[in-house]
Amino acid sequence: MTLAYAPAGTAAAVVAERVRDRLRAELTDPARDPESAARIARAEVRRHNDFALARGLAPVDDEASCVREVLAAVAGYGPLQPYLDDPNVEELWINAPDRIFIARGGVAERVPLALTDAAVRDLVERMLHATGRRVDLSQPFVDASLPDGSRLHVVIPDITRRHWSVNVRKFLPAYRDLERLVEVGSIAPAAARVLRRAMETGRSILISGATHAGKTTLLSALIAACPPQHRIVTVEETFELAVDAADLVALQGRQPSLEGTGEVSLRRLVKEALRMRPDRLVVGEVRDAEALDLLLALNTGVPGAATIHANSAREALAKLAALPLLAGRNIDSGFVLPAVAASVDLVAHCERDASGRRRVVEIVEPTGVVGGAVEAATVYRAEPS
Repeated sequence: MTLAYAPAGTAAAVVAERVRDRLRAELTDPARDPESAARIARAEVRRHNDFALARGLAPVDDEASCVREVLAAVAGYGPLQPYLDDPNVEELWINAPDRIFIARGGVAERVPLALTDAAVRDLVERMLHATGRRVDLSQPFVDASLPDGSRLHVVIPDITRRHWSVNVRKFLPAYRDLERLVEVGSIAPAAARVLRRAMETGRSILISGATHAGKTTLLSALIAACPPQHRIVTVEETFELAVDAADLVALQGRQPSLEGTGEVSLRRLVKEALRMRPDRLVVGEVRDAEALDLLLALNTGVPGAATIHANSAREALAKLAALPLLAGRNIDSGFVLPAVAASVDLVAHCERDASGRRRVVEIVEPTGVVGGAVEAATVYRAEPS
């Protein structure tokens, strides 16, 4: 059974409109004062029931459920809010208004929900409202961080064939330390000890893996393992690393304006981060010429941590040695290869199996350059599952 998005005129929609009117009249922001918003919603639901029969309207049978639906409509993300609130849901995506999916435990499932194109656009606009980012014909892609730290990615036609494509990737707080990852079997105790010791002693770690393999989750856990006195500066295209540390500065890039100006790239952020006295520099994902700036930073003695897409730990080292060449013709592999071998202390590789289970399967340590490639010794290898 597919649940359609509540049309205008239903009890919840009528009550939601009244709640919006009261919030505006009382100058209450539901995002800043959720308790007041909930109080007003409860009062308006009761008021609706008090007068429903006399006015020929359908009463609300489940008042608590209606209050949640109203609050989702006025302060949250409508019918998507229950899934975003579910701590077991890792990701939600919309392929079309009537084709909406979620992932639990790494396994995808379609949800019984159908929206409209207008409802999807309204939800995206609501999500982007507080981010300062936009999506339109001139900028058909957008990456943004939602208030809870989730990452929003949107693509619109005519890049997509017909409908808006929406992805919301959540970063669950329950998995942001190594102890919890050990408990759920994402990393073996021996591997966790190796990585924790590396973070405590200021060694540089590269985390590799495919999409959805758990790279960002592991990186967040490693940041949490840093000594409390360390100053950490994180650099990301879009905020994803929801970590809490006493001395931490988080930086994110910026898209260009309508005039094509004002862009702030990862390369610029890495350079700025070095002026902020970091004890550890963290790059959310290395995918382009910023790899050169990261290597230069590591060669100055600043410990680093970063993620990179790769199919193995050794392939990650090869990719990190290739990406700096994108920075310009004057960059030579004769400099890059030894720099990678000397700067990266460990590479931890993550995998996700067919059942959706994510785990660290290998840790390697670069040992030098042989035959035009960075050689590495295996420090840890997981048992076959």
